[in-house]
Amino acid sequence: MNKNNFDILQLGHPHLRRTSTAISDLSSAYFQSFIDSLLQFVIDKGGMGIAAAQVDVAQRVFIMCSRPNSRYPDAPEMAPTIVINPEIMWASEEKKKDWEGCLSLPGIRGLVPRHHTIKVKYLSRTGAAIEAEYTSFIARIFQHELDHLNGIVFLDRVESTDEIMMEQEWQKRFAKA
Repeated sequence: MNKNNFDILQLGHPHLRRTSTAISDLSSAYFQSFIDSLLQFVIDKGGMGIAAAQVDVAQRVFIMCSRPNSRYPDAPEMAPTIVINPEIMWASEEKKKDWEGCLSLPGIRGLVPRHHTIKVKYLSRTGAAIEAEYTSFIARIFQHELDHLNGIVFLDRVESTDEIMMEQEWQKRFAKA
């Protein structure tokens, strides 16, 4: 596997819509190398997260790595987190809408309703069972990436086509100076 030499599946590619399968052998050298490559790739791309499904690997793993950048200047700092075989155990009734983008849908933003608070469980790259509660932006990232593992993209969750715009227009209207 060439390090960081992934192609991101773009909207319309049929593999972006498939459901990923659970990972059973976390300790394989191939899987651990894939995780290292995916982690470096998302950092290099400046993404808030990436799911294996986006690079045409139909396995239930994603990375969350929130940090402020030009697209999300108010994003909280979060150490890159490997999330394997994730599940949402509970979600708040309260939902909040906020603008999302995606490496698989470059140049498009959508106003997406997401649960404000979620309780989740997943495995770390070493197989440790993790249970956590996420709120706000981090909960949004988790839900966005989990959707990818289920063949869902953020546009599927937008409630009105009036809540979709091109990145360039979004920057003009909503980006902070």
